[in-house]
Amino acid sequence: MSQTLLQAGARLFNALSRHHDLIMQAYLSGQVDEAQASPKVLDQLVQLGVLWRPDVHSALRLKSAVRNLLEGSLQDERNRTVNANIGAALASLKTLAEHYKEALHYSRYSDAQAHMSELTEHVYQLTESLGNSVRVMFSRINNEFGYVASVEAKIRENELAQSQVSELLQQLECFRFDELSEVAGSQRELRHLLVVALQQSFSDAAQELAVAQARLLDLLGRFREFQGRTRLLKGFLLHTEQHPDFTPSEYPALSQVPVLFNQAPGLLNAAAVDVNQVEHENDYQQLVSSLTHWQRRGQNAGANTEAADIDVGEQSTVALEKGEIQQAVESYFCKVIDTGQACSALEYYQQQQLAFDSEVWLYQVIGGYQALHETDKAFFALDTEGQVHTLFTGNYYIHDVTLGLR
Repeated sequence: MSQTLLQAGARLFNALSRHHDLIMQAYLSGQVDEAQASPKVLDQLVQLGVLWRPDVHSALRLKSAVRNLLEGSLQDERNRTVNANIGAALASLKTLAEHYKEALHYSRYSDAQAHMSELTEHVYQLTESLGNSVRVMFSRINNEFGYVASVEAKIRENELAQSQVSELLQQLECFRFDELSEVAGSQRELRHLLVVALQQSFSDAAQELAVAQARLLDLLGRFREFQGRTRLLKGFLLHTEQHPDFTPSEYPALSQVPVLFNQAPGLLNAAAVDVNQVEHENDYQQLVSSLTHWQRRGQNAGANTEAADIDVGEQSTVALEKGEIQQAVESYFCKVIDTGQACSALEYYQQQQLAFDSEVWLYQVIGGYQALHETDKAFFALDTEGQVHTLFTGNYYIHDVTLGLR
């Protein structure tokens, strides 16, 4: 493996040495003049990761890693204001866009071209940074964190990756394309950079990060399952070390099998009589007739009892007659209907000189009103007269009721 890396590194540095003029021109101008180099050389530099093309309509540019290397080696501070934070990067893009529009307004075309070149580099560097972050995340996921050995380390790496994905998603919320569209205005170049290119990169990164987050959760569940099984196995090994004479019980011979071992369903279903089988009817009758011999009977169970005569003649009808108090209540209701005026129950009681108890009479009047059908009850109005208990709240004593028509 190390020999392969050494050979790949040698090819990279040889290419950098042979094509240093092309690389420095791309560093100074921001893009590669493809007319000055052969397609074979450009393809070789693209395969080595020195150059890259943001889209099919863009020119070849230096990779951010190569540009960072040159910036650090040459101590060039021109393009070192870019922050990894998306919010700071977007603020820098808005500032450069304002510089570009101001230079165009005052016809300073050379300054406008310089600002556009710097703005383009910042935009594509931001999109490249997002793409690289997503690719690195998927590389770790597809490898299932194989660069660490233990399951606990894989879980820690998974949790770290989840926090990084959450942080990237929070940083993506800094994109405000309505604000970027207002900054770009009617400038076609600015709209292509600040709206089209960034929006495409934002959409791809958001979708891929959502997929990465789901796969990370799936991997975390698998890792925790492995961790649980590993802990169970280690606990059993520790138990056997501390108890060398331990022998597992013969669980199938137990009447109550533990749930851990009782995973298979019963082979035989519970026995039950199938009464729908007509051919078994004779067998059922024999079984039922044999059951009577086991019944316990008293001493006089076998004694003959005289048969009682059954009178099958015409039965007398039962007449449901109303009591006197119910008839008095109906008369009271009829008086109210005939006169059309409200009448007190106690006044009617005294006028008719009824022989019932006054309290029973009031209960019967209230019960007669409550027993009416809802349609009939709607024609009457029953008001109560009474007083509240002076000591205990919630107790209301009724002295009289008044019945009238609505």
